[in-house]
Amino acid sequence: MTSTAPTTAQVEQSTLGRAVKEAIFAGVLAFGMFLLFVGIETYQDMNNALVWRTRWGLLASFVLIAAAGRFFVVAVFQPWKASRTSRRAQVPVHEVDAKPSFFHQHFLKLALAAVLIYPAVAVWAAGIQGSLKFVDNFGIQILIYVMLAWGLNIVVGLAGLLDLGYVAFYAVGAYSYALLSQQFGLSFWVLLPLSGILAAFWGIILGFPVLRLRGDYLAIVTLAFGEIIRLVLINWTDVTKGTFGISGIPKATLFGMSFDASPDGFAKTFGLPMSSAYYKIFLFYVIVALCLLTAYVTIRLRRMPIGRAWEALREDEIACRSLGINTVATKLTAFSIGAMFGGFAGSFFAARQGFVSPESFVFLESAVILAIVVLGGMGSLTGIAIAAIVMVGGTEALREMEFLKHIFGDDFTPELYRMLLFGLAMIIVMLFKPRGFVGSRQPTAFLKESKAVSGSFTKEGHG
Repeated sequence: MTSTAPTTAQVEQSTLGRAVKEAIFAGVLAFGMFLLFVGIETYQDMNNALVWRTRWGLLASFVLIAAAGRFFVVAVFQPWKASRTSRRAQVPVHEVDAKPSFFHQHFLKLALAAVLIYPAVAVWAAGIQGSLKFVDNFGIQILIYVMLAWGLNIVVGLAGLLDLGYVAFYAVGAYSYALLSQQFGLSFWVLLPLSGILAAFWGIILGFPVLRLRGDYLAIVTLAFGEIIRLVLINWTDVTKGTFGISGIPKATLFGMSFDASPDGFAKTFGLPMSSAYYKIFLFYVIVALCLLTAYVTIRLRRMPIGRAWEALREDEIACRSLGINTVATKLTAFSIGAMFGGFAGSFFAARQGFVSPESFVFLESAVILAIVVLGGMGSLTGIAIAAIVMVGGTEALREMEFLKHIFGDDFTPELYRMLLFGLAMIIVMLFKPRGFVGSRQPTAFLKESKAVSGSFTKEGHG
């Protein structure tokens, strides 16, 4: 009998043909999706009339990227993934459980060392004044979102409570610092914990009305809470100055030394040339310390009874009640502790900017923070940090891509497409890593030996 099994050449030809067909389909679909969004631009002319113009080159770029991406996925990535899965299935069990590599064992230590030396590397590469952009935009900005996402992770990732108004606690911390520092002259180091306490208090206030709510109803209430706080900030003009915001917020100090040109300032004290980069480097290490504090408290709480109560509440609230766990106290602690870290980040944001306004605390900020938690892997501190670096760092990197204007024209503004790329990244991650960047974690409770639990065995990837 002749063999009817397909040869390797036939399989490759079939895969290539399917890749071409799907690439063409993806290109046509991208053309239809982006024709009105990218291919046609509307603007106002000198007579204040609305006119439109076409951008066929930019539209063609999107279509080609979609077609080429789909062709690569079908022709290269999917066969490689299937081959890799087949090879891993043939590996003996004792080799799978072998000791992890040096990089996996010491990843966190290497990452922390890289973060600590980052300002020094930036100064060495770009000079003291040139490092300002890298330390501020790519360092402090990312770490603020890391801290916010880790704080929200307590509510969403550990306790399983969907919070769409987390930015409200961020705003409470920022305005607490701005108002108390101007009205009472309190220092940054006094207002930092005080802002966190005030935000935690508002977290308790939010927690009380939502004790009996779950799922979509909880999300609606928290969304409304965030919008109420923003509207209060806009309309309570006697205190918050409305949409004009609060400016002239005092900066943080280091042992009483200010970062200005005064004789007692940091630069004069150490005989250094005056530069605003010193203040940004100082703030960089402050936010690093705050992030480490957030991670340490989260890890310690997860190993305590309250942390295990959060995880029980996340998995099944009815079963949690049947075990005798006080769900009221469990929810309140999750909201208050998560809000406290949001307040810390808000007070730091006010000290960094020197200006706060309601425009900085819109719903989009809550959505971005929640997206970082989901993309990183709910419950995983490492995955959330990676997601923040990729998403926020990628957004900031768009501002530096001025060379794209030589391709698409002088009117092309790369940062306007950051949300489009953000959504595209979310789709890609949800397709290939549906449980986030890190879909496994070390369990908080274990017998004799701690072993990583794959995301396949955790509910909805919460672990």
